[in-house]
Amino acid sequence: MSNDAPLSGTQLTIAAAGYTAEIATVGATLRSLQHQDRDLVVPFAADEVRPVFRGAVLAPWPNRVVDGRYTFDGQDHELALTEPKRSHALHGLVGWTDFDVESVAPDRVVLTTTIAAQEGYPFRVVVRVEYRVDEQGLHTTVTGTNTGDRPAPWGTGPHPYLSAGTGTVDDWTLTLPAAEVLEVTEDRLVPTALVPVHDEFDLRTPTLIGTRFIDHAFTGFDRADGTASITLTAADGHGVRMVFGDECAWAQVHTADHVVPEYHRAGLAVEPMTCAPDAFNAGAERGLVVLDPGASFPASWTIQAV
Repeated sequence: MSNDAPLSGTQLTIAAAGYTAEIATVGATLRSLQHQDRDLVVPFAADEVRPVFRGAVLAPWPNRVVDGRYTFDGQDHELALTEPKRSHALHGLVGWTDFDVESVAPDRVVLTTTIAAQEGYPFRVVVRVEYRVDEQGLHTTVTGTNTGDRPAPWGTGPHPYLSAGTGTVDDWTLTLPAAEVLEVTEDRLVPTALVPVHDEFDLRTPTLIGTRFIDHAFTGFDRADGTASITLTAADGHGVRMVFGDECAWAQVHTADHVVPEYHRAGLAVEPMTCAPDAFNAGAERGLVVLDPGASFPASWTIQAV
């Protein structure tokens, strides 16, 4: 990235079938996505420091590693605490990395970076991010490839704030066909028990979000056609849908309650994830992927207009 590039990095635009996506290289971030001039995600300006992980790629873990500590392959590791108020390591290691541009086409862009072996994560993994648009929407595939000589823990996911249209999260209707929710502690959002959805978290039928607060991971999705989908609609019936394959068994959903007024409930974070929060500690039971030397793991999701 040149010194005169915008703060969010080199800007790349792809378009097809009425969709236009703007990608920024810092964090391989989805900076904006429109369908026929309607925002499907909450955008931010090119020459702006990206707010609250908006649109970033999360790797080599999504969500949190509690206390930044985990044990893998018999060794203890300690990560930097990047969520200081809750004392966790948040959203991986590439969120502020300026990715290299591997290729660009009118409807497709590929970005890459290498996570260098480092204290807390002594593994070398190449991260490849492909964005592609067609009549079905914006497709994203993130692939982790272990180029080191030892197994590496891995997880990934995106962090878009979906927008159904005018208004705020309170005005929109959510359909989230998940059977289970991961309960967390109120103060630090530390995962506790995986339970059947209940009360305000049973969103399997279209439900007005209203004033409810959500910052939880869901699983057990209805996958009648092999994919899962989370749909957000406004009062006029228009909206946005996130569709993801079975490599993403989890999705974090957050109503974006924030102390900064212009961020507060402006969009709904919908984050398909290959693993649950704190999977570096919970292991394969919560979806942790182990990349053997030379192995790759792709995960894909699609954002489409409704």
